[in-house]
Amino acid sequence: MTSTSEAVPLTAAELQLHPEFPHVNWKLIPTKRGKVAAAKCRGGPVNIAYEVHGNGPAHIVVSNLSSIDRSNIISSHELPGLRIRRYGWVLRLKIKVVHQKELYEYCELINGLLPLMRYSTSEMAKDIIEVLDQLNWKKERQLNVVGISMGGMISQELGLLIPKRIASLSLVSTAAAIENTVGLIENLRNRINLFMPRSLDAQIVMIKHNLFSPEWLSRPDECEFVEDKFPTNGDRIGAGEVAKRLDTKSYTKRGFICQAIAAGWHHKTPEQLASLGDQVGRERIMVIHGGIDRMITFPHAHVLIQGLGGEGSGMTIKLEPGQGHVIPIEMRQTFNGWVEELIEKAERLS
Repeated sequence: MTSTSEAVPLTAAELQLHPEFPHVNWKLIPTKRGKVAAAKCRGGPVNIAYEVHGNGPAHIVVSNLSSIDRSNIISSHELPGLRIRRYGWVLRLKIKVVHQKELYEYCELINGLLPLMRYSTSEMAKDIIEVLDQLNWKKERQLNVVGISMGGMISQELGLLIPKRIASLSLVSTAAAIENTVGLIENLRNRINLFMPRSLDAQIVMIKHNLFSPEWLSRPDECEFVEDKFPTNGDRIGAGEVAKRLDTKSYTKRGFICQAIAAGWHHKTPEQLASLGDQVGRERIMVIHGGIDRMITFPHAHVLIQGLGGEGSGMTIKLEPGQGHVIPIEMRQTFNGWVEELIEKAERLS
């Protein structure tokens, strides 16, 4: 019998036949929903629909760009985020955590539609602020911001725009600016590969390679399930990718290109990072990064940490040598514990 570590990954066709495939994405029932016409004076309006879940005392703003943000790999008490849908950016802030047996307030921005315009992480942050204002989340030290990947870039912008409203700021697998850290030839190859047309099976292989560690992918499916577990974590990730690609209205090449451009434009200078640390408070900031991250390579973490004040400045720093780009999924319980600890620390500071 073939061992789990040697198991051949399921193909896209096989994944769709798996009994768990219909349940790979999960749905949450909102307690409140509405719309905000954002960016009226900035080239808009940008119509953003939002949902609020829960009515607890704490407010956690999670921003993330992820191909699996609706997957059950992140269960109902964890932290998905922000992604592209339709023809432009969709702001998808999910804020729901069980902490000391209390349900935190949870907000989700969906069905956004943008006009044709240059878009950037700073503009996206301004849109988020308009939604937060609409929700009346305006108090000092009220927002616990968790920014993952490009969401971390947006979160840096939030920290500079509304620093006193932020109670804690977690920057996960992100960068102050995208730099070439792998050499000219490999950098060019990686950029070309992003836009090369390829089969669905090839896309799944690339996504898994770029985002996750091989050891975790080969382990048995660790996620909660409805009908049956997938053979491996990698197969569950593949199923989420297939489901996303089949949703042609939500996932578009144009949206993907917009994401890549916005990330490429993001640039925070050492002076801006120092200001971010000063205004938010370094004891309220946490930086998390994986040592084998192929999307935003490890040297970016050191630049970010140094710019914010460096080791010994009061920041919480979590560097995981064997982890890839999606630490919140590979280290679910540990990651949630880190976030909870920072929130508790921020509450004491406030």
